[in-house]
Amino acid sequence: MKTRKIRKPHRLRFPVVAVCSILFLAQTSAHAGDDQMAPVIDNNRVTVFDVTLNPGKPWTAPKDIDFAEMILVGGKIRSTTPDGKSSTAARKSGAVIYVTRGTVAALEASSKDPSRVVIVELKGPDVPPLPNKSGYPLAFPRPGAIKVFENNRVIAWNSTWRHGVPIPVHYHDKDIVIVFRDSGSIKSTQLNGESTVGDNEFGTTRFSKSNRIHSEELISGKGSAIVLELKQ
Repeated sequence: MKTRKIRKPHRLRFPVVAVCSILFLAQTSAHAGDDQMAPVIDNNRVTVFDVTLNPGKPWTAPKDIDFAEMILVGGKIRSTTPDGKSSTAARKSGAVIYVTRGTVAALEASSKDPSRVVIVELKGPDVPPLPNKSGYPLAFPRPGAIKVFENNRVIAWNSTWRHGVPIPVHYHDKDIVIVFRDSGSIKSTQLNGESTVGDNEFGTTRFSKSNRIHSEELISGKGSAIVLELKQ
C-alpha cells in the first residue's frame, strides 16, 4: 500500500475545513495471521483485529466490550456462547455482524476453508456525529453505497467506486473504520484542489476521523469497501 500526494493549483475557492482524507491519512493494516494477533489499529475509539478463522482453531472473543464483525472472506462461521452453546451461520463477504459484550466467547470456521473477519472493538469515549455546517451533503448515504447494518452505535455500508464516476464533494460527520475489498487507487481531492492518491490492496484497513470534506475518484484498479461509521 502506497500513499501519494498530488499538488495542484487551487481550483475551488472555498476554505479548507479538513485536511485528512477518508482513504489516505489513517492507520493501515497488514494481515494478522493465526500466530500474530496484535491489533492492526488501536486508539481511544476502536481496537481492530484482522482475524483468519480456521476450523479447529477458535478465536477467543473479548468478554467486556461490544464489537462488530466485518466479513472480508465469507464462509460458515461457528459462534460459541460463554455457556458453551454454539450455532453456525453462513456469512457472506461484505456482511457486518454486531455482537453485544458477553454474548460470544469464540468464533471458528466450521468449513474446510478459512474465513477472514475484521473485528472492530468499540471503545469510548462517546463521540456523537458532528453537526453538518459545511453546506455539502453527508458522505453517506450516496450512490454506490448500500446500507447493510445499523443500530444505535454503528452504520455499516458496502461502498463501491466506478471509473469515470467521481464521488462529489461531501462531509464526514462520523469517525469510520474502512476495509477495502478490492485492489485499486483512489484519489481524494480537498476543497483547495490538493489531491492525495491511496493505493489500496485487498484487506487494507484504516481508521479516519470525522470533520473532513473532500471528493473521491477511482483512478485505477477496482474500488469496493466495507465502511463502518461510528454513531457514538
